[in-house]
Amino acid sequence: ILLKVADLDDEFAELVLGEYSENFDLIPAEKLQSAIRRVTLAQKAVPVLCGSALKNKGVQPLLDAIIMYLPAPNERSYEFLQWYKDDLCALAFKVLHDKCRGPLVFVRVYSGSLKPQSAVYNINKSCTERMSRLLLPFADQQIEIPSLTAGNIALTVGLKQSATGDTIVSSKASAAAAARRAGRDACGEKRSPSDVENLLLAGVEIPDSVFFCTIEPPSMAKQQDLDNALSCLQREDPSLKVKLDPDTGQTILCGMGELHIEIIHDRIKREYGIETYLGPLQIAYRETILNAAQATDILDKTVGDKRHFVTADLEVRPRSAERATTKPIIEYAAGVIEMLPKELQGAVENGIMNSCIQGPLLGFPVQDIDVTVQSLVVHPDTSHTMVSACVSRCMQKALKKAGIQILEPLMNLEITVSEDHLSAALADLAQRRGSIQEIQSRQDNRVVIAVVPLAEMMGYSTVLRSLTSGSATFTLELASYQALNSQEQSALLQRRMGLV
Repeated sequence: ILLKVADLDDEFAELVLGEYSENFDLIPAEKLQSAIRRVTLAQKAVPVLCGSALKNKGVQPLLDAIIMYLPAPNERSYEFLQWYKDDLCALAFKVLHDKCRGPLVFVRVYSGSLKPQSAVYNINKSCTERMSRLLLPFADQQIEIPSLTAGNIALTVGLKQSATGDTIVSSKASAAAAARRAGRDACGEKRSPSDVENLLLAGVEIPDSVFFCTIEPPSMAKQQDLDNALSCLQREDPSLKVKLDPDTGQTILCGMGELHIEIIHDRIKREYGIETYLGPLQIAYRETILNAAQATDILDKTVGDKRHFVTADLEVRPRSAERATTKPIIEYAAGVIEMLPKELQGAVENGIMNSCIQGPLLGFPVQDIDVTVQSLVVHPDTSHTMVSACVSRCMQKALKKAGIQILEPLMNLEITVSEDHLSAALADLAQRRGSIQEIQSRQDNRVVIAVVPLAEMMGYSTVLRSLTSGSATFTLELASYQALNSQEQSALLQRRMGLV
């Protein structure tokens, strides 16, 4: 290790080759630690420590190594800190739910300081919250503290809206001032805070859910308890999505994988005492359109003494985008945008967005479409709800006319397997419609990089363990969405309708 550090650090190399060349054992430990710190900060190497958290072996040296080798807060120069001018900027990175205290939010302070009984502003949620207490956690013990300075982590009590990945500042005015400074840094001229708001958010990027299943309580009396448990779990885990099926009224769990949903199921039982029933695990497909199409819809309804009258004319077109998005791009014909009142524009866009949440073929989200509002006639007494309903119904007509294509999630797969079991793993991948991209060598193992449809990966961990005597490991990551061919789409439709 001495020679390796010497290769990476010139100052330490002089000690090894000069003063201590006769006996390396005489090199002071602090000299080696200083050299490892310099190498680590320069990102030339990474210190690796061994231990077992379960047996409490090596945990203390790990904590000491974090202090010795990693940079202190004042040694890091984050670009966004200059926008706050020593005002508060903190990140909520974890949420726990305590039965007595309610939600406990872990925060890390990047600049400024945090004090109990103070109001803070959540940029992500656009809301002001009052924090009641600050706690320093030591395992399951917490010590109340009077303040928290930059670089430190603590638990906050009293934040009702803040969730994992939210950015917390001292006030809305502070966020606006930071946004103005960021705008000037970005383009040299003043811009509105909303234009650079995305530069301020330091949250986590949540990938799309690829699996979903229904979840039901043991009885209707437990439904409210289940809803509360799922609400708490969503705050803790942003990758978990919960929605209500409008047709069946069932609660739908959307997660990142089989294990993810199993863990949520187990936590509901252990932490909330609710024995739930999960439906079969299903793939989160997407829908898109094949052609451009135009549709018109008329809504004419009298409720009480008011007549609600709307005529909508919409055009939808497929869009080829590098990154798939379920948010449609909405445009207005020249005559429409001039005549459309500002307050009705939100109702129109709400109707378009709602119709894209559930596609007309199988009810999956519709992605990669452009929408143009060609014309819109609204009677003066018409409510915004009626406008949204008419636009949504018109969108459904246009989507059906355009022809729907089902898209399936493709996954990037990386398998680490020994040479002895490589052929068995490759043969299995071929049966799963897998496309091998590359096979690399990593020490004594081979690394297979492939792209595989998620529908073919159900129960793969069990199969791979059987094929390789438990020696292989794999990782899956969403790559893209790919169109199903007509035969596969027809088979999927038949399965969903219960015909096969």
